[in-house]
Amino acid sequence: MKIIEIRTTPLLAPYIKPYHWAQGVIQGATVILVEVHTDEGVTGYGESVGTPSAEAVQAYIRLAGDGCIGRSPFDNARLMADANHALFQALGTCSSPRFAGMVLAGLEMALWDVMGKATGRTAHELLGGAVRDEIQYFGFPQGETAGEIAAGAKELAESGCEVIYVKVGRGDALDVAIAEQVRDAIGPEKRLRMDPNEHWNPVKASRMIRKMCEFDVEFIEQPTNSESITALAQVRANSPIAIAADQLVFTPYDTFNVCREKAADLIVLGLHETGGLLRFSKSAHIAEAAGINICIHGLYETGITTCASNQVAATVPNLDDGNQYMNHFLEWDIVKTPDLALRNGKLPVLDGPGLGFELDWDAVGRAGELHEKQVTDNE
Repeated sequence: MKIIEIRTTPLLAPYIKPYHWAQGVIQGATVILVEVHTDEGVTGYGESVGTPSAEAVQAYIRLAGDGCIGRSPFDNARLMADANHALFQALGTCSSPRFAGMVLAGLEMALWDVMGKATGRTAHELLGGAVRDEIQYFGFPQGETAGEIAAGAKELAESGCEVIYVKVGRGDALDVAIAEQVRDAIGPEKRLRMDPNEHWNPVKASRMIRKMCEFDVEFIEQPTNSESITALAQVRANSPIAIAADQLVFTPYDTFNVCREKAADLIVLGLHETGGLLRFSKSAHIAEAAGINICIHGLYETGITTCASNQVAATVPNLDDGNQYMNHFLEWDIVKTPDLALRNGKLPVLDGPGLGFELDWDAVGRAGELHEKQVTDNE
């Protein structure tokens, strides 16, 4: 089996309502749909995050794809290594491993999809087999005000989500109001997690964490700047609340360094950071050796990433029981099947071949048109 063509299409999948977090407001998921076509008629699909410029990311993927033509999709690891070298090392941009992962993730996903479809196996079977039957996700309420977030948290808690996760880092008074109102809304038994998205320096983190103790917060995710493991380790060493690392962990090397420096109690990691399923798995196993759980991270993505993450997460022994889920933000998804709606905060491990999904091509067409309209409107 040989790769004969790689197609890329920028898409925009709109959100039901604006997504508020410490770094700004997002209106939808901009992704690059990646299609890997083979000479035996098997096609695999993946997606890369299309920000900050879908056209720029698309150009990088096309360059990476050029090196895959005529080669076997079963050489996945070698293809990714060669693409990373050609795009980000040979030309002197070797300081870009994080961006490289985000660019190449969709291509790597699509190769797993091809391999699974060609063999009639799920990706998790090809990765060594599932160690669980379901993946548990946290409830992720959205809103501009504390009241809106609390109302969403209450609904998610009542739907069966045992863990509720909220964005903070939007100002001291608002952060405290969010914590107070969400805790009141979900009651004392549900677990509450908070993410300031790097907006607290160590001094502010110390002050805010003391305030959050009143609301029985389970952990604080990436409170400090992602460029400094030392700052995160400093906060963790003095915090009565567990600390999670997120934006400073992309590569297996980052994972090792966080574990070595004892900078976090949990590591939040996604396929777009690591560059796909295989490096996600490698990072998870490094953390496993250090006794640290991995929590699936979500970005501006569609059900393609949800399915791909589900496949590799099924194989991870140290997967956390509260993982990030982004599908409920979408006004509509480009995945037709399976049904990705949570049931009691859970999804079963997917059992279809490859990544386990079928695309809704009408929705793909609409998402392509929305992206084109956005480009035209911004010109």
